[in-house]
Amino acid sequence: MAADDFEAMWRDLVPVGRSASSGGYFRQPWGAAEVELRTWFAEQCAARGLTVETDGIGNQVAWWGDGDQGVLTGSHLDSVLDGGAYDGPLGVVSALAALDTLRARGVVADRPIGIGVFVEEEGSRFGRACLGSRLVTGATTWDDARGLRDRDGVFLADAVAASGLDPSRGLLDLERVGTFVELHVEQGRDLVDRGVAVGLASEIWPHGRWRFDFAGQANHAGTTRMEDRHDPMLTFAMTALAANKQARLSGQRATFGRVQVEPNGTNAVPSLVTAWLDARASSDDELAALVDQVERQGTDRAGRDGTSLVVTPESVSGSVAFAPDLAARLAGLGDWPVVPTQAGHDAGILSDAGIPTAMVFVRNPTGVSHSPDEHAETADCLAGVEALADVLAELTGPAQP
Repeated sequence: MAADDFEAMWRDLVPVGRSASSGGYFRQPWGAAEVELRTWFAEQCAARGLTVETDGIGNQVAWWGDGDQGVLTGSHLDSVLDGGAYDGPLGVVSALAALDTLRARGVVADRPIGIGVFVEEEGSRFGRACLGSRLVTGATTWDDARGLRDRDGVFLADAVAASGLDPSRGLLDLERVGTFVELHVEQGRDLVDRGVAVGLASEIWPHGRWRFDFAGQANHAGTTRMEDRHDPMLTFAMTALAANKQARLSGQRATFGRVQVEPNGTNAVPSLVTAWLDARASSDDELAALVDQVERQGTDRAGRDGTSLVVTPESVSGSVAFAPDLAARLAGLGDWPVVPTQAGHDAGILSDAGIPTAMVFVRNPTGVSHSPDEHAETADCLAGVEALADVLAELTGPAQP
C-alpha cells in the first residue's frame, strides 16, 4: 500500500516545473511551480485527514495527533536552477508515505507527528540558503530578509505578496516540535561505496556563499593593447583557479558556479565581473582559512592586473554536529551507518536552534546531485520510507528512560 502511494505521489510531481529541453527542474520559491507544489501538498494532507497550516511566507505543516513534544519530519519542494527531482521532494513524499505505513501497521503514537515543507531551502532565487527555516527559527529576521532581491531585481517581500501570501500573518510556531527528522537523497557516494540503501547523518560541514566583485576598466577589445588593460576577467580567472587548487590541496570544496559580467559585450574588455564562491570544509577553521587564502590570492592578482577585489559574505552556516546519542539510538533500528554530509539542509538550521535533529539518507547510485541526472532507485526510496517509519515509531513511542 505504501509503495503504491509513494509511486503515485511521485508520478504527480514528475512534470511540475520540469524543463522539456534539459529534463531538469526549475521550482523556484514563490513562482508558479512552487505554488502548484504547495497546493499539491495541501491536497495530499487533506486526503489523509490532516489540516495544513501555511504561514505568512509559505512554510507548511500538518499534524497527526495532539500534544506537545511532537516529531516533525519533511523537507522542501523548491529546486536549484535546472536541478534534480529528488533533492527535497523525496523527503516530503517519503514523509507522507511513512505516515501511511504507520497507519497500516496500526501504530498509535504517544506524541504527534508533523509533516512539514520549508520554503527557499536552496537559496536559488534570493541567495539565502534555508531561508524558510532560518526565518522560522529566528536565525534571520523578516526585516533583514524582505529587502533581498532575485536576479531580476524583484524584492523578496514583493515575490511573497505576489504568490498570495502575507508575512504579517506570522510564521510557523515550532513550540510543538520536540524532534526533527529529515529524509534526503544522499548527495554523494558514501552509501554507494558501503553497499547500503539507507544511512543516518553525523554532521553537516560548515559552508557558505561569498560574492567576489572584481572591478576594472571597460575598453575596446581590438584597439586596447594587452599591456594597457585593466581586465577584471583575468583576475577572476586566476582566482577561480586558485580556489580549485587550494580546495584540492586541503581536501575541502570550493566552487565558482555563478558569474555576472558588465557590460557583457563580446568586443569589450569588461568593467566588472561578479562571481559567487561556494566553499565548504571539514571545520569552521578550515573553512575560514580556505576563503581567506582564495581572497588573498585574488587580491594579489588584482594588484598585478590593475583591478580591485571586494569580497562580501552572503550566506554562511557553521558546522552542525547532530546529537550522537540520538543518531546511535536510531542507527540501531536497522544497523544503518552514520555518515557526514557536505550539503546544507533545513535540519542543520533546526539543530542550531536547539531542536534535537536527525537525518535519514537514501542511496544515490551515481552520487550526482543538483543536476537533471540526480537519481534514486525506487527500491531504495521504499527502503527509506520503511526506515523513516521505523524512526518515527521509535521517537513517538513510550518515552525512553
